[in-house]
Amino acid sequence: WEILVKVSREEFDFIVIGGWAAYLWTKLHKSKDIDIALTDIKGLNYLKNKYNLKKNERLKKYEISFDEIDLDIYVPHYSKLSIPIEELKDYATKIEGFKVVKPEALIILKQGALEDREGSVKGVKDQIDIMALLFLTNINLKFYFSLLKKYKIEEYFIKLKIILKNFKDYEHLNLNPREFKLKKKEILEKVKNI
Repeated sequence: WEILVKVSREEFDFIVIGGWAAYLWTKLHKSKDIDIALTDIKGLNYLKNKYNLKKNERLKKYEISFDEIDLDIYVPHYSKLSIPIEELKDYATKIEGFKVVKPEALIILKQGALEDREGSVKGVKDQIDIMALLFLTNINLKFYFSLLKKYKIEEYFIKLKIILKNFKDYEHLNLNPREFKLKKKEILEKVKNI
């Protein structure tokens, strides 16, 4: 949290994505690493001059290490996410003073990350974040689906239904079994109507 606040005081513009964005929406689970998307390339030059910025060619991102915490930086025209970085600003809003990607776009980004990490600890965290966003935010599933169509990734909708049907870990959502069952039924009904 302290690192996120520190970075937010810097002189460059960014959008919080990933686990910390999910936390800002749901107040459930913080992430160890912080993921941000730069809204323009000038921010990258600023970071290069101020920090020990490393380029991660394999994952198409930049990284800054603060002790045991990594700041992962995704940039336009280089990083490959489910939604192009340069368009994320159209799907961002302010929460607690941070510019954060909206839940509909965040679920899509989380689904993209999950494709690469399925079966891993990080993949499980992605699923928990997706479910938390579905259960605990005022998600607009029609808007979510319109984004899938726009970016030609409609198969994510089928995958979302599979995650929703198979997820059973209600404790990670701070719900009891009955609350979980009722909320799951409600969301499956909304999904059916799309």
